[in-house]
Amino acid sequence: MHPIVWYISGHGFGHASREIEIINALRDRRPDIPIVIRTGAKRWIFDLTLRSPVDFQPTQCDTGVVQIDSLRLDEAETVRRAAAFYADFPARVEAERAVLASIGPALVVGDVPPLAFAAAHAAGIPSIAIANFTWDWIYDGYEPERFGAPWLVERIAEACAHANLFFRLPMWGGFEMARPEVTTDLPLVARRSTRDPMETRRALGLPCDKTLVLLSFGGHGLKGLSPAAFDSFGDKYVAVLTGHLEMSQAARESRRGMIEFDEQGLYHAGWRYEDLVAAVDVVATKPGYGIIAECAAHQTALLYTSRGHFIEYEVLVQEMPRYVRSQFIPQDALFAGEWRPYLEELLSQDRPEPADVTGATVAADEIIRRL
Repeated sequence: MHPIVWYISGHGFGHASREIEIINALRDRRPDIPIVIRTGAKRWIFDLTLRSPVDFQPTQCDTGVVQIDSLRLDEAETVRRAAAFYADFPARVEAERAVLASIGPALVVGDVPPLAFAAAHAAGIPSIAIANFTWDWIYDGYEPERFGAPWLVERIAEACAHANLFFRLPMWGGFEMARPEVTTDLPLVARRSTRDPMETRRALGLPCDKTLVLLSFGGHGLKGLSPAAFDSFGDKYVAVLTGHLEMSQAARESRRGMIEFDEQGLYHAGWRYEDLVAAVDVVATKPGYGIIAECAAHQTALLYTSRGHFIEYEVLVQEMPRYVRSQFIPQDALFAGEWRPYLEELLSQDRPEPADVTGATVAADEIIRRL
């Protein structure tokens, strides 16, 4: 059986988490298909959440966006790194073509490094792009000509255009190179908990009679939260943290209105992050495809703040009310701890209709059919 080679962007957790769901769904149906993963993403998330072994090959397949922290990014450095990566792109494509030739895959899947599709095309291997955005669209928002790379967007778009099929996720942007006849729109791909929310609360020592707010700001962390962010919760709200926040010593020592977990420790104890998302009432975060999809899957409300100049943000903010109750909180209110009026406004909203979150199984079935 020839393998599938899966290229996954190293930008954040969202690309990895949704592709893991698709790989798990595919392996549930066809455990005999070997899978090779080539990615710059952290290995631990794969080791802890994939349900069957894969050949994991760390590699830089794109450069993503340079984050200062979860809420700030560096536009100039983002373009500089992308320009350096794509300046010698033909040589990178040839090197990756040789890798694919040595593996001999039946198919290449990418979320959504342009290198995957250019190398697959050079090797004569069909490829499928799965994403809610394309990198040419993202970089175009930074006007790379300002930083001496006017050719960058066109080069990335040309590479993406080599994909034979595009599986487009909701809340999408870009895809100008994708012809309608080779584009399939998928439902949301989302991690889904199999546990009862109240059982999760009891097992993890979370109060069952409080409104729980999960702070979810990704692996880049969040710095500078005031102790008032937790003191102001009073008796009604409890903040749940999972180890990616940098707080003052005063905030950690007070621990008032706050319960903290180690995320990897949760996984090792048999829990998954989506169990927490399902068990809480609100997730406080920056908008990203993955966390919106997971909140939609569990009908968890979403309190969000701005995240710097990232063109995807506008699309997500526009589209997310279709899937989740959502409320904006300005960054100054977030850091000062003035959360309660925004939480109360959020929780007063009506729930939207339950979202279709079967994208992983739909994608897996389509991939198998095309094999």
